[in-house]
Amino acid sequence: MSNAFNCEALKPLIRTVPDFPKPGILFYDITTLLKDPAGMAQLVDSFAAYYIGKEIDLVLGIEARGFIFGPALAYRLNAGFVPVRKPRKLPAPTAKVSYDLEYGTDSLEIHLDAIQPGQRVVIVDDLLATGGTMEATVQLVRQLGGQIAGLAFAIELDFLKGRDKFPEYDVFSLLHYDE
Repeated sequence: MSNAFNCEALKPLIRTVPDFPKPGILFYDITTLLKDPAGMAQLVDSFAAYYIGKEIDLVLGIEARGFIFGPALAYRLNAGFVPVRKPRKLPAPTAKVSYDLEYGTDSLEIHLDAIQPGQRVVIVDDLLATGGTMEATVQLVRQLGGQIAGLAFAIELDFLKGRDKFPEYDVFSLLHYDE
């Protein structure tokens, strides 16, 4: 296995799409990385290498791309997986938080029984931009009494300074973009 934290070789596997989902936004599309067997393996292996030994009970994946590598990470950590979903997608009673995006507003939900008080969780998503989606998920975890062991991202857009919203947490990003 290659050095798990030297992920710069993954950057050419990420497609950039200008003006999506609206004009002025440069979208970092990880689907091109995910279809590459070696790239996908390195992504999951790198996340796992960082969190192995940190006593993680649950991996929370944020809809939708957090669902792709969240379960693989949970499997590697011998942890459970919990989906954090858009409204009205979960069948049992939920907690809900609304938040601002860089291009609008949205809400996220989690089952009320998804996290037991004191469980250690890692929240994983594909991208850290302004931090609004992760901030909402952190609120959900706090409402349910979970302990946040880390916030994990495949990509971080450093110039948007989303990391600054989480000074009290261990923020781990595999790839960084300055602009």
